[in-house]
Amino acid sequence: MSSIATIVQAISLTPSSSSKRCKYTGQSVRALPVRLITVGKKRLPGVQLIIDEYIQKLKPYCILDDVQIKSNPKNARDWKAQVDDEDTTVMNIIRSDDWVVMLDERGQDIDSEKLAELVGDAGNSGSSRLLFCIGGPYGHGRHVRERSNVSIKLSSLVLNHQIALLVLMEQLYRSWTILKGQKYHH
Repeated sequence: MSSIATIVQAISLTPSSSSKRCKYTGQSVRALPVRLITVGKKRLPGVQLIIDEYIQKLKPYCILDDVQIKSNPKNARDWKAQVDDEDTTVMNIIRSDDWVVMLDERGQDIDSEKLAELVGDAGNSGSSRLLFCIGGPYGHGRHVRERSNVSIKLSSLVLNHQIALLVLMEQLYRSWTILKGQKYHH
């Protein structure tokens, strides 16, 4: 865990005004399998169609596993109990050697190049999988917050889990094109 903490500290996840180029552009980067965990209601068919399209686009770069967790799995009436139940479900999926990125409205604001660096750094961390967590309507529980290696936000706006997932998928694709030095990102 200490090497992971060192890597997280080594990369400044705040946007850099001095350079917009990713430090890994054009270099060989170890592609970790990616697991996306989203907590929420069943996806709209149109959203799922776009997610499936991005899964296909990402196949040349990484293996991607999309895990959906039903919001409020035990039908708790109290929102705190709901978050605790979701937290337990998510923690049962996370492995000890996962590099965990928590998406949170209070997370660090990063740009596309920094997300690409995060993907590259995760590949160099010794972890076996890169895992992104998108919380339910009341956010993440205490255990996921403590377990995450880094917390990022995709926008200053609060996004529902389906929109956040769409943005994340596009940004993961963009990250890989940045890492590979391809023309998608200007």
